[in-house]
Amino acid sequence: MMVQPIPAAKPIIGKEEREAVDRVMQSGMLAQGPEVAAFEQEFGAALVSGRACVATNSGTSGLHLGLLAAGVGPGDEVIVPSFTFAATANSVALTGATPVFVDIEPTYFCLDPAAVEAAITEKTKAVMPVHLFGHPANMTALQAIADKHGIAIYEDAAQAHGATWNGAPVGTFGDFAMFSLYPTKNMTSGEGGMNSVANEELERRMRLFRNQGMLKQYENEVVGLNNRMTDLHAAIGRVQLTKVGGWTKQRQENAAFLDANLAGVGVPAVAEEASHVYHQYTIRVTEDRDGFANALRTEYGVGCGVYYPIPNHRLPSFQRAVELPETEKAAAEVLSLPVHPSLSEDDLNRIVAAVNTVAKAGA
Repeated sequence: MMVQPIPAAKPIIGKEEREAVDRVMQSGMLAQGPEVAAFEQEFGAALVSGRACVATNSGTSGLHLGLLAAGVGPGDEVIVPSFTFAATANSVALTGATPVFVDIEPTYFCLDPAAVEAAITEKTKAVMPVHLFGHPANMTALQAIADKHGIAIYEDAAQAHGATWNGAPVGTFGDFAMFSLYPTKNMTSGEGGMNSVANEELERRMRLFRNQGMLKQYENEVVGLNNRMTDLHAAIGRVQLTKVGGWTKQRQENAAFLDANLAGVGVPAVAEEASHVYHQYTIRVTEDRDGFANALRTEYGVGCGVYYPIPNHRLPSFQRAVELPETEKAAAEVLSLPVHPSLSEDDLNRIVAAVNTVAKAGA
C-alpha cells in the first residue's frame, strides 16, 4: 500500500469557516464592511494587547501601507534582513526608499543588532526586523539601538502570530507591525494581512492609503491605493482567530517532539526571552542540504521546504554587492520540516525516522 505523503504545510479550513463565508454571501455585503471591522477589533484584542488594527488584502500590502503612512519615501533608508521573503524589501522599494540589507545572527535567523547599528546612516529612517519562522527578533537590543539613533522600528511579523519577547507580544514593539494571513501561515483569511498600529495618526493615514485616499466616500485626501480586505476573507479570519491559540500549542508540542528525537541535524534554538510559534521548524543540514531534502521527499514521502535559497541581496531585483556571511550560510543549510497542527503521531514518528535515517546515511 502506498504511504500518503506528509505535506510540508497545510491550511486548515473547517465547517465553521465555510459557514462564515456562506453567511457573508447571503448578507450581500461582500466588500470591506462589518466583518472587516469586527476582525480588526478581535485581532487586536487577541494578539496585540488591544492595539488598533488595520486589515489589508495581503501582507505585502500591509507593509507597503504601513511604510507610506509612516512617511517613508525617496531618500530614506530602511534596514532589513536579506534572509527572508522578498516582500520585506519589496515593500520598502515600492515607496521609493532604499532597503539596506544587513546580516542575521546565526542562532535564531533574525537581524543581528550589531550589524544593524553598523549600517545606520543619516538617511536611515527605520529598521524593519522580521520575526523569522515564528521566532522573535531581539527586540531589547533593537529598541535600544533605535532609541539611541532616533530611528523607528517597523515589525514584519508575517510568520509570528502569538509569539512573544520578554512576555510582550510581537506586533506591540514597532510603530506598526504586519501579520500575514496567507493560506500557509499559522492562521489565514484565505489571503490578507493585518497591521497593528501604535498611534491614531498612523492608523488614520493607513486607512486613507488603503481606500483610495479617502475615509468618506468621494472625499479623497491623498493619492491612495485599493488594498481593502473583503468581508468574505475577514469572516474566515475571524473563525481562524478563535483556533490559532490551540494550533500554536500543537505546533509547539510537535516541535518539542522533534527536538527530543531528531539526531544528526541542528534543531531550532529558542532564546530565553522568546516564545516560538513555529511557523516553520527549521533545522540546519551542513552537508548537501538539497540532497537531504530530496531524499526526504522522494524516498520517505516527507514534505519539507527551503526558505530562502537565494538571499534578497542577490536577487535580480536588487543585486547588492554586500558581504553577509551568516545569511549565505543559512541559505545553504536551512531546511524546514512539517510541524503543522494536522500532523498525527504516526506522521511525527515518520518524520523522525526519515530525518534520522537520512542524516545517518550522510554522516
